[in-house]
Amino acid sequence: MTTETILSNARIVLADEVLTGSVLIRDDKIADVSTGGDAGEDMGGDYIIPGLVELHTDHLEGHYAPRPKVRWNPIAAVLAHDAQVATAGITTVFDALRVGIDEDSDMTAQEMRKLADAIEDSVRHDRVRADHFIHLRCEVSAPDCQQGFSYFDGDERVKLASLMDHAPGQRQFAKLETYAIYYKGKLKMSDEAFRIFCERRMAQSAVNSSPNRAAIAAACKARGIVLASHDDATVAHVDEAVQQGIRVAEFPTTEAAARASKDAGLGVLMGAPNVMRGGSHSGNVSARTLAEGGMLDILSSDYIPFSLIQSAFFLGDVVDGISLPQAVAMVSKNPAEAVGLEDRGVIEIGRRADLVRVRVDEHVPVVRTVWREGRRVA
Repeated sequence: MTTETILSNARIVLADEVLTGSVLIRDDKIADVSTGGDAGEDMGGDYIIPGLVELHTDHLEGHYAPRPKVRWNPIAAVLAHDAQVATAGITTVFDALRVGIDEDSDMTAQEMRKLADAIEDSVRHDRVRADHFIHLRCEVSAPDCQQGFSYFDGDERVKLASLMDHAPGQRQFAKLETYAIYYKGKLKMSDEAFRIFCERRMAQSAVNSSPNRAAIAAACKARGIVLASHDDATVAHVDEAVQQGIRVAEFPTTEAAARASKDAGLGVLMGAPNVMRGGSHSGNVSARTLAEGGMLDILSSDYIPFSLIQSAFFLGDVVDGISLPQAVAMVSKNPAEAVGLEDRGVIEIGRRADLVRVRVDEHVPVVRTVWREGRRVA
C-alpha cells in the first residue's frame, strides 16, 4: 500500500535556494516539491532540510566506555548513540571505530569488532533510527594496525577508512608543546614518563606508519572503501594522499594543506565544534578561516553530535559568501557525494525522504521532527 505525507507551509532548503512551499513524501522517496499549497501537515514556517550525513564521529566509544575500565552493553551503547545522533538531525552516520590501538586508549581491537557487531545486529533487527555505516580510524603508527584492520575483512558496512598518525611531531601534534599540553593532562604523566612515552611513540611511527599506510590504502582500493587522510599539515602530506587514492581530507591542520587538498579535488572536511568555538582545540587552523577562503566542503560533528546542525545554520549567518543552502550542503549533499551515497543529501524528486524539520530560536536550531526514508524516527 502506498503512503503519502505532505509537509506544507515550510521553508524548504534546496540545493541552491530556500523555497516556501510543500514537500510530498510517497513511501520512502520525495515525490514532489512545490511552491504554495496548504494541504497536509502545517510546518508553521519551519525549515525543512535534508537529513544530515555524518562521516566521522567517535561518539559511540563514549557510550561504550563512559569511564576508565567501565564497559557498557554494546547494543545499549549503540542505541544510546543512535538516539542522540538521530535527534540531532543526523539520518546517516559513519560510526568511527579505531583500528590500531595507541597508548591513550584502554580499549582493544576485539572490542572494536564487538561494537561493529552490535551496530550490524541493531541494523539487522531494525533497532536504530539513523542509517549506520562504519568508518575505520586507522592509527598507522600502531604496531597492531593491520591486525585490527583484518577483523573487518569482508564487512560490507565498512565504507570509509582514514589514515592517521597521532605520534608526537606528526600532523595534528607537529609541535611537541601542543602534544605535551594534551597528553600530559590527559594521561597525568610526570615529565620523565612523558619523555619516555614520546620516544616510544615516535619510534613506533618511524617503523610502522609508511608500511601500514601503503597496506591499508591498497586493501581499501581493492575493496572499494573510500579513503580519507587525517590532519595533513603540509603540501607533501597532500601529495602523498593523492598518490594513495585519498578522496576526503579530514581536518587539515594548516591553510596550506587545506588549499592543496582543495586544488587536488579532495573534499575538505573540518570539525563543526571548530566552527562553533572559533578555532581548533589543538591550536590548528580555524574552520571559519577555511570557509571564508572557499576551502571548506564538509563538516563533521566529531565529538558533539548537535554541533553539525548548529554549525550549518551558524555558517550561513556569519560567513560572507556562504548562503544557508551552501552551508546545509556541507552537512548533507557534500558528505553524501564524497562517499558515493547518491540517493540522499538533497531535497529533490526521487531522492530518499531523509528530512529534518528545524525551527531557529535565539540563533540555535531546534530539531522538531526527523524522517528517514519517509518514516518519522524522531
